[in-house]
Amino acid sequence: MRLTEFWRRMEARFGATYARSVAADYRLPVLGTTVDEALARGVETKDVWRAVCAEFDVPGQLR
Repeated sequence: MRLTEFWRRMEARFGATYARSVAADYRLPVLGTTVDEALARGVETKDVWRAVCAEFDVPGQLR
C-alpha cells in the first residue's frame, strides 16, 4: 500500500484533522508504537493499516 493510499484511508475513517491526531498520539497495542513512529521506523504501511483496523472500527470498504 502506498503512503498516499494509507492517508486517504485514515482521512476517510477519521477525518483529515483527527487522522493526524490519531497518528501522532494513539499508541497501537499491536505495534507498540504510534502510527507516526511505526512509519518513521519503516514498518510497511499495509501492516500499520492492519493495526489501525484491528484497534478501531473500520468500515469494510476501507479495509
